[in-house]
Amino acid sequence: MTKTIRPADVPPNEFYRYMIGTIGPRPIAFASTIATDGTVNLSPFSFFNLFGYNPPTLVFAPTINRHGHKKHTLLNLEEVGEVVINVVNYAMVEQMSLASAEFERGVNEFEKAGFTAVPSDLVRPPRVAESPAVFECVVKQIIASGEGPGAGHLVICEVVAGHFHEAIFTEKGTVDPHRIDLVARMGGDWYCRAQGDALFEVARPQTGIGVDALPINIRNSAILSGNDLGKLGSISALPTAEEVTAFKESGALTELFDEARHGCQYLPDLLHLRAKNLLAERKVNEAWLTLLAR
Repeated sequence: MTKTIRPADVPPNEFYRYMIGTIGPRPIAFASTIATDGTVNLSPFSFFNLFGYNPPTLVFAPTINRHGHKKHTLLNLEEVGEVVINVVNYAMVEQMSLASAEFERGVNEFEKAGFTAVPSDLVRPPRVAESPAVFECVVKQIIASGEGPGAGHLVICEVVAGHFHEAIFTEKGTVDPHRIDLVARMGGDWYCRAQGDALFEVARPQTGIGVDALPINIRNSAILSGNDLGKLGSISALPTAEEVTAFKESGALTELFDEARHGCQYLPDLLHLRAKNLLAERKVNEAWLTLLAR
């Protein structure tokens, strides 16, 4: 069953809850800005992402608050078109949350949340020393999507400098997701942490045979999942008959054939279960040899 809801049929804040509960996890832009009088603001936004890399471009969207007022970040950006996007990791998430409280304009959230303000190199707002990755940006454009509470203002920013803690890099110079330990926003009071079992790899896609080219008994398997089928469809060509025969004669499947022959197990199910385990170990070719060894 599917629940269908049209935004026009419910209050905006109700559909908002459906959106933030299902569109995620959302990265967090911890944005530091400055007003013309020199007062600094620091506030997080989860309507945020990378938009392009030549030139390097970030976007985030402060919304009109529930009282119908522009957020202090947006007011500052309209005065001084510069912003520092500080990335949030697990070590600073509680302080970041504190900075999101509705303090009066002019209150310095760096001080309220206990963050260290560091002068930026190329823009006026300071950066957060505790953040593992920081992007100094100039604002290229602000686009309003509507009026009233919940209306967003898309802020398009060009990165002019980046600062990165050396501790987040691997020996090869790439960012290690375990070391940077990012957090992201979910619905309500929920966050998620990119650590432990939450991290997994998916090989870059190749132009494979596709799920539509899988044999019908494999495509309709009650054991193999959609993710399993995606892995199987990623190969460029099926193993040859000679390769399948050699695999069978190697004895790799002898126990399964014996179990099906002398027990009550159904051979295709045993082969599909073995293939599923092999796919979990990313042994795609061996999984194919198993599936075709009937």
